[in-house]
Amino acid sequence: MKPVRVLVVDDSALMRKLIPQIIESDDSIQVVGTAMDGNFGLRKLEELNPDVVTLDLEMPGMSGIDMLKAIMRHHPVPVIVVSSHSTDGASVTLKALGLGAFDFVAKPNDVSTRMSEIAQELIAKIKAAAQGKGISVTPLPPALYKRQASKANPDLAAVPTRVVVIGVSTGGPNALQYVLSQLPGDFPGTILVVQHMPDGFTDMFARRLNETCAIQVKEAQSGDLLLPGRVLICPGNRHMKVKKLPLGSVAILTDDSRVNGHRPSVDVLFRSAADEFGSLTIAVIMTGMGDDGAEGLGAVKAAGGMTIAQNEESCVVYGMPKAAVERGYALRVVALEVLASTLQAQCSGDNSSRDRGLGGRSARAGQN
Repeated sequence: MKPVRVLVVDDSALMRKLIPQIIESDDSIQVVGTAMDGNFGLRKLEELNPDVVTLDLEMPGMSGIDMLKAIMRHHPVPVIVVSSHSTDGASVTLKALGLGAFDFVAKPNDVSTRMSEIAQELIAKIKAAAQGKGISVTPLPPALYKRQASKANPDLAAVPTRVVVIGVSTGGPNALQYVLSQLPGDFPGTILVVQHMPDGFTDMFARRLNETCAIQVKEAQSGDLLLPGRVLICPGNRHMKVKKLPLGSVAILTDDSRVNGHRPSVDVLFRSAADEFGSLTIAVIMTGMGDDGAEGLGAVKAAGGMTIAQNEESCVVYGMPKAAVERGYALRVVALEVLASTLQAQCSGDNSSRDRGLGGRSARAGQN
């Protein structure tokens, strides 16, 4: 089997040395060249024809963003962003994902001594990128529901009809934006999302989603109420669970150990929703590497909830959904394009959540 050919583009001489060292520790990866800026990188790309490019975004001359745009226009190969772990770094990284970057890895604060900590993550993402189907960024259709100039404050007494829990990884930022932007501000369910993403990136991610969606999107905090038309994004490096309380159902964040190698873990959220809400749960597993969330989807199915997997054709990486489908845990397999309408249909109707255990004080008096 031929090795994955990688071009490393970074203005730091140290990074041009360290990245090849850590990724070539895997015999199935070969670094075929390095470049110190975007212009040089584009010339190397034409000359070497690599399978994958690792790209620093903050470079003098032609920036990483400009190089990424040129790659997507003229040399569509998968790009893994190697990102600064900072607020500015998070912002430009999310922009890069929107422009078509396959995924990103956040540099540790002390790259000279701690780059080895991201070695396995970078190697796994390079391999996944090389095996990917080359799905381009899905253009967002005209939003069905225009975002209001100022969103109304959520009704703290409102009761969601369903608890929708979503697990997603590689390819998730664009896929989530596609789905959430199609939901109306009065969406009757409440949504909780675990997106595999490092600490420091999820708040910026939630803010960007909130700007493009009619529903409210925010990074979750412990104690946030589960409200209709609200989406809670789990913070990086935390787990998220749900809990029924006398005054309303809430999200709870924990610092428990990693599950399936992840924190946040999709399985943690899914199992919690199955335990607390049973048949009122809708669990959705979307594009991503690995199998995190598959067993949690099985727990939701066993509890009588609805389980949905994104179909292979619309996934950037058909890993997490594939694991769930092969184990028989997905009741429905749907394309990304119809996922929003599927959720709307599942959460609407004449089902009375207040009488079935999802409401606030009146529904759960004496139940806890």
